[in-house]
Amino acid sequence: MNYSNILVTKLKMAPEATENGYAIIQLNRPEVMNAINIALMKELVEALDEMEKENDIRCVILTGSEKAFAAGADIKEMADASTVEMLQRDMFSRWDRIRKFKKPIIAAVGGYALGGGCELALTCDIIIASESAKFGQPEISIGVIPGAGGTQRLTRAVGKYKAMEMVLTGTMITAEEAKQWGLVVKVVPNEILLEEAKNLAKTIASKPSVAVQLGKEAILKAFDTTIESGLEFERKNFYMLFSTEDQKEGMRAFVEKRKPKWKGK
Repeated sequence: MNYSNILVTKLKMAPEATENGYAIIQLNRPEVMNAINIALMKELVEALDEMEKENDIRCVILTGSEKAFAAGADIKEMADASTVEMLQRDMFSRWDRIRKFKKPIIAAVGGYALGGGCELALTCDIIIASESAKFGQPEISIGVIPGAGGTQRLTRAVGKYKAMEMVLTGTMITAEEAKQWGLVVKVVPNEILLEEAKNLAKTIASKPSVAVQLGKEAILKAFDTTIESGLEFERKNFYMLFSTEDQKEGMRAFVEKRKPKWKGK
């Protein structure tokens, strides 16, 4: 498909291949530092919908530019909107679709990830940041609060007190601070950000895809329920994997001291 606001690269997993199996989606609105508008979100969801159907795409990297992952939402689209207009747009339904994407999404964040940009990174499953990355929720400075999950996902990532500071003051944090607070898993030099994300994507893509999907589901469930219900969900997914060919192959390969050959079944 031809897109106007994103660039898509697919490195599909060929038969018997041991590498690749992932895709890269790059936000591509450089004239506004990748500000997120309705058209961009529409294209992003369309691209993810396609990738969810492709068995040889097992992981997705979401990135921007060195200057900005995404510097926020496109304020021009909402500055004069009324409450009713915002409700009718239902703009956040696309964000919910990203959250429900079955395959892992790695955010490779360089430069500014502010407002909607920070929230978009937070919808991903793993965040890697470059040394230049800066995260923030500055919506308070224009008279609103985060609306695409920032108050919820950020709080779960960094805790109540840091989230309060970021949301109520609009303060930005550096990549190193984000790592210290548990928002990102790794901080790397700017020039190797995408390579680090690719290496992680290749590793995930090399694992049995059904187990990866159910593992992601189980982890996300931890944020939606009690520990008792979460443990029950985890165990059901664990038992379910014993009906897969990959479970049989993985355990046989372990016993036989050889490398497993995954089928994604």
